[in-house]
Amino acid sequence: MTTTTAIPYAADLEKTVSQYVLEHPELTRVFETLGIDYCCGGKKPIGELFEKKGLDAATFVQVLPFMLRNGQEQVADPGALSLDALIENIVHTHHAYLRQELPRINALVEKVAAVHGKQETRLLALHSVIQQFTDEINAHAAKEEHVLFPAINQLLQAQEPPRFPFGTLANPIQAMEMEHDQAGGGLEEMRALTDGFTPPEWACNTFRALYDALGTLEKDMHIHIHKEINILFPRALELEQKLAS
Repeated sequence: MTTTTAIPYAADLEKTVSQYVLEHPELTRVFETLGIDYCCGGKKPIGELFEKKGLDAATFVQVLPFMLRNGQEQVADPGALSLDALIENIVHTHHAYLRQELPRINALVEKVAAVHGKQETRLLALHSVIQQFTDEINAHAAKEEHVLFPAINQLLQAQEPPRFPFGTLANPIQAMEMEHDQAGGGLEEMRALTDGFTPPEWACNTFRALYDALGTLEKDMHIHIHKEINILFPRALELEQKLAS
């Protein structure tokens, strides 16, 4: 069972895009989709910008509380899912999120580092850390989807332990757990380089959008890794051991 909590919010068409983004950085994704400049052009009232683009501002006001709900609904108890359903949940929730969000984060950090790198020199190191994290986590997800997850699904259909080219499931699982540690280290570096994802007072909206995105990335990765190391992997190893005995 999932639950959501409506966020009371008085939408105002006279409020500027910048004001909306300062209060709710997650709205940058909405404005990007609509082609609305929330950084350099963010000082204009949102009603005026919507009118110029031929968009329905009244509808925006009505759906705003729903957009401000806290991201995607998560499964209340992933431990209650079957192994195949849990794999599907990880792939379609967390891997899909990474494929969609990491290119956006990389574009944001490249832009922010180019503009503000001299003023905040840590942005250059942050840029490098994010690029490395992206390369490693994309390779990690591919190995899970093409090697480990199919092997676990094969176990679910087997009457006896299949002969995997990598031996026991413990081998790829150990490799995945080492890569989880690397990803965790990357997230810790991002947090340290951003003062806990807290932008400086002078930061522009693109700067703030970057830090908001990194905070969301960290939260999603924590849930993602929890589902694997605490639920999926132990249950898969237990299943393999039962088949072997």
